[in-house]
This record gives sequence, structure tokens and C-alpha cells, in this order.
Amino acid sequence: MTVSIVVPLYNEEESLLELFDRLEEVMKPLGGDYEYIFVDDGSVDKSLLVLRELHERSERVNVISFRRNYGKSAALAVAFREAKGEYVVTIDADLQDDPGEIPMLLQRIHEGADLVSGWKRNRQDPITKTLPSRLFNGVTSLMSGLKLHDFNCGLKAYRKEVVKTISVYGELHRFIPVLAGWEGFRVEEIKVQHYKRKYGHSKYGSKRFLNGFFDLVTVMFVTRRALNPLHFFGRISVILFTLGIIPSMIFLIQWISGEPMRVRPIMLGGFVLIIVALQVGSIGLLAEMISARTAREPNYAYREYLVRHSEASSGESPTRV
Repeated sequence: MTVSIVVPLYNEEESLLELFDRLEEVMKPLGGDYEYIFVDDGSVDKSLLVLRELHERSERVNVISFRRNYGKSAALAVAFREAKGEYVVTIDADLQDDPGEIPMLLQRIHEGADLVSGWKRNRQDPITKTLPSRLFNGVTSLMSGLKLHDFNCGLKAYRKEVVKTISVYGELHRFIPVLAGWEGFRVEEIKVQHYKRKYGHSKYGSKRFLNGFFDLVTVMFVTRRALNPLHFFGRISVILFTLGIIPSMIFLIQWISGEPMRVRPIMLGGFVLIIVALQVGSIGLLAEMISARTAREPNYAYREYLVRHSEASSGESPTRV
């Protein structure tokens, strides 16, 4: 078994040594080969100095340090690209997650899951964080169709294929289970222990909730409508056109019946809806044309790919990929 432990961090100098010691207590008894990838997301404290010390202390420790703060998604994306393990485990550096849960996560991977996400059932955070988080998780579960209680738990385990397939950017780290599920990977969830923050304070402000909503819209559009934008905009156009044409038809019938035609607010509203519907439909058509001109072969996620190339067509001996 080869495992890559990914630790994104920002200003966590006080917790790093303790975290590393606790990780070693868990990983050494498991046996096999493993590595650590610490990604310093532009810390302005002494986190990098501590990481350099850990790098000198253990050949298993790899350190990546950004010049400035790019965000957790960027840190995970770089770590996923560099990870060499057959399995990848992510854990935050604030000591609120228990490294002792890692064997249980890996066990579920061995049992067939592709991604196992932690569920902080008894979350040890103030109500200002727990209530918005419950709302976020509920909305995300409803809109994505993936029934998880905690999408944003930092403690997760993946098969290598998952992290090499999904694309994480912006602030989409919150929706990694959604992205993986949409690619056809098996996503599961287990309860994990959660502790109060021991050092420092949370690095995420209130703006993350508004950003989370925008990111959810992005995920839903990109994952479900990326290949057919006209379907997305076309549905909106049809609804608006229908709402606009109904009052127009009613007034047309009345006019044919001999009633005098008078300008009314509902008539003007119908005309406006029809015009907007045509504009929305045009946007979808333009998006479809742009997609067709710039389209490349989609990056499908294959479970298995067994192909024998024809000798007549390729001039080569049959191969199996």
C-alpha cells in the first residue's frame, strides 16, 4: 500500500510539529510506503520554517510553498498533481481532525469506495459556523443529488484515479465529492471525531458562504450542462416565451372577437417576456456554436479501457491498453 498524505495549511506554525508526530503514530504501524505533501498556502508566520525542519527530519516529507495565498483549492490541485501514492488522504493542519481516523477511511476504500468523506457529526465549532454549514450542506445535497451530511470536511480518502480525474480550481474544493460523484466514482461518508481548535483561529470569513453559493451554481452548470449549453438556456427561453405568449394570445382572441384593443400593463409585460426569451435563446445558441468550434475530445473517466487496434488500420500489432 502506498499512501500520499496531503496537508494544506495557512498560518499553522503552532500545530505542525504535533500534527506530524500524530500522523507518524498512525502511519508507521500501517506499513507500506507513504509520503507527506505539505502545501503552505502563502503563510506569513513561521509555518515554512517549521516545514523546512520537518523536511530535514524525514525523507517522507515534501514541502510546497506558495509565494502568496491562492486558496485551498489551489493547494489541493498542486498536491494532487504531485501525489505518487495509490491512495490519497487529505487532512487539515489545525488539529481539529483526528489522524487516527485514517485507517478507517482507507479500510472503506479497500472495501470498494473511490472517495470516503468524513462527517463531523458532533462539530466542535461556534454556532456561527455550524448553522450556515448545515444550510450549505442541505442545499448542496438537494441540488446535486448526492446524499452527504458534510461536503466540506477536510478529512477525506481517495483512490488515485479520483484526484487525477477531477479538476479543482477557484473554491471548488467544497464540492470535490460532487465532482467525483458526477464522474461516476463511488462516494461514501463515515462519521469522524472533531475537536475544538487548539491553536490560532479560523482562516475563513463570512464571505465564504456567498462564494459557496456561486461555486455551487458553477458546479451544477459545468457538470450537468457543459456539453449542451443550448439545453440549459433553451429551457429558460421556453418558459419565458410561454409566460409571454399566453397574455398576448388572450388579447389577440379578444381583438378577433371584436373587442377594442387597448394597451395594458399585462400586454406590455408579455411582450417584454417574449423579447427576453428570444435573447436568452440566442445566448444558448451562441454558446453552443462556441462550444462546437472550440470543442476537444471530452475528458471522460474510464473504469476500464480494453482496445485492440486493427493491424490493417494502424500497421501495428494488436495492443491492449
